[in-house]
Amino acid sequence: MTSDRLVTPHGAGARTLHADEADIDMSLVRRLLAAQFPQWADRSLTAVDSAGTSNAMYRLGADMVVRLPRIAGAASDVEKEHHWLPRLAPTLPVAVPAPLGKGSPADGYPWPWSVYRWLDGANPALGRLAAPGRLAADLAEFVTALQRIDPADGPPAYRSEPLPARDDATRAALAELDALVDTEAATAVWEAALRAPSWPGPAVWIHADLQPGNVLLDRGRLSAVIDFGCAGLGDPAVDVIAAWYLLPAEARGVFRTALGVDEATWARGRGWALSVALMELSYYRTTHPAMADIARTVIGEVLLGHPGGG
Repeated sequence: MTSDRLVTPHGAGARTLHADEADIDMSLVRRLLAAQFPQWADRSLTAVDSAGTSNAMYRLGADMVVRLPRIAGAASDVEKEHHWLPRLAPTLPVAVPAPLGKGSPADGYPWPWSVYRWLDGANPALGRLAAPGRLAADLAEFVTALQRIDPADGPPAYRSEPLPARDDATRAALAELDALVDTEAATAVWEAALRAPSWPGPAVWIHADLQPGNVLLDRGRLSAVIDFGCAGLGDPAVDVIAAWYLLPAEARGVFRTALGVDEATWARGRGWALSVALMELSYYRTTHPAMADIARTVIGEVLLGHPGGG
């Protein structure tokens, strides 16, 4: 299995995406490795040009990756991932990141950071999936397995709030994007999602960020899910965003049937997908073309064929 994720030349630094992010470059990573993990310091190092926005990644040799939070909010996820990933991994049907080392703040870098096992694979792209029906079934298997994990002592997910709590921010994004999206149709879809009954059961384990940059494929099949920084307990509808972020319209029924999603959860999931994509497009449209393109595509998929607006 080979990687179709991009790496940049040895001298490249991380793209600046946030006003308050840390200054991260190749030189810093090498100094941190030399001081804290000297056994790995002589390995090759290449910057990974990923769609992710919260962490900078550098491939270390052939089988490892250094991952450094760009912002303070992502730094708090390091301890969570090191604690929970080894506990979640045995019950999941595909590979997830395996922590190999946790670094400490040093040399002007203010937060903990990580070394993980590198996972090969290709990020999916809507319209270029070899077997969307099989991917839909694989995604449903992953989400189901995650939801079945004992929630005892689990942390709240990054997206653990009820959907209506996002109303003000979602409408603000709609207003800002008036010239870029069909805001009338999007508002109708959003309001339909808000009318859906809330989740009546206990919170379950969710990944909470099932987007193309966090999913890896091998020959069209799901092979790994990465970046568990948003993971935790929440409404199962949050992971239904995969239907619009990762699958074409013709495969969504496979995903929904395999997952056993009821109408209310499906409606909330559509609302979550729309809200997340609107906020991403608003925030990244001038700084991260890849993320903005994904968000535009998702918004189009959500609105496609939906009454009043997927």
